[in-house]
Amino acid sequence: MRLEAIDAQDPRAVLRALRGAVLGSGPAVALGGRVAAPATDVPAGTALIVTTSGSTGYPKSVALSRAALTSGALATAARIGEGAWLLALPAGYIAGAQVLVRALVSGREPAVLSGTFSPAAFAAAAAGMASSVGGTRVPAFTSLVPAQVATLLDSPEGARALASFEAVLVGGQALAPALAERAAAAGARLVRTYGSSETAGGCVYDGVPLDGVGVRIAAGEVQVSGPTLADGYLDDPDRTAATFLREDGVRWYRTGDAGSFDGVLRVTGRFDNVIVSGGINVSLDRVEAVVRTLPGLVAAAVVPVADARWGEASVVIAEAGPRTPPLAEIRAAVETAIGVAARPRAIIRIDRMPLLPSGKPDRSALRELAALRESDPDKG
Repeated sequence: MRLEAIDAQDPRAVLRALRGAVLGSGPAVALGGRVAAPATDVPAGTALIVTTSGSTGYPKSVALSRAALTSGALATAARIGEGAWLLALPAGYIAGAQVLVRALVSGREPAVLSGTFSPAAFAAAAAGMASSVGGTRVPAFTSLVPAQVATLLDSPEGARALASFEAVLVGGQALAPALAERAAAAGARLVRTYGSSETAGGCVYDGVPLDGVGVRIAAGEVQVSGPTLADGYLDDPDRTAATFLREDGVRWYRTGDAGSFDGVLRVTGRFDNVIVSGGINVSLDRVEAVVRTLPGLVAAAVVPVADARWGEASVVIAEAGPRTPPLAEIRAAVETAIGVAARPRAIIRIDRMPLLPSGKPDRSALRELAALRESDPDKG
């Protein structure tokens, strides 16, 4: 099957291309990056190639079939209901592309938020979606990242618009409890999603797998099965074989996340986001989860730094604000929740959090910033 690269900055172009790839006979769509030269053709049934570096900077081109994309869309409708969709995320990432796929599968044209994301733009797009069929209101849905939710809740106009949706899928990173409580108080119905490009977007909602999706914990790692799984990585058979396992006829995706599952999935962090401080393993995801429960630190990030005495330590990076607590309070909260070895060494206050186009914190940039500040506190 032929593969066509699409300008991911043009959501209407992405929508047109996905219409052909998902509902028609192709060609397959390449989004989010430069596809390797030999990959001008892809296996039959492929609908979408999403190339992303994520927060680690390691590029990967994930191949998704029509069946995987439509399975995710149909399972979402079965879980939260059918209706109209608003695209408020970059179309070049799986979360944004899947919003468009859901709209295509539902047979409704999606609304698209144009230009820079802001409460005013979001509210205008939401207002333009109001419609009814036979006198019955058509429910509206959208998908956001936590930073967008926080931006909307900081504005009365944005908060009202957020509450007008039947449900708002929120993924990309952990949703801080304080932010979830603010949204609920504003009347918004947030649905926490868990998934990745390899699972065609969110496949676990509020901890519960979508219909057809399997979850297991193997050696502490979250693994996922089901019809939404990607076919693998384009032109990378070794990585595909290492990441997608087949056991007793079932294909499992190794997420790299640590967690537990007793009918409800609880993700505790990344296996690759662990430091060894004074000989003790410390999950920075757990540290960050505790830090984000404190006032003024809902969107803070925790990153590793070298430490002459302990080997490794962590620092908190947060946007400066009047409610930011002192370091002593942060360290006390982390010590109580996790232990002495997990206490952050410092807090770095910045004017604006660097974000990836997906809305996630740019952790590569944050690590560089932390290293710079540690080597020379007068810089940065």
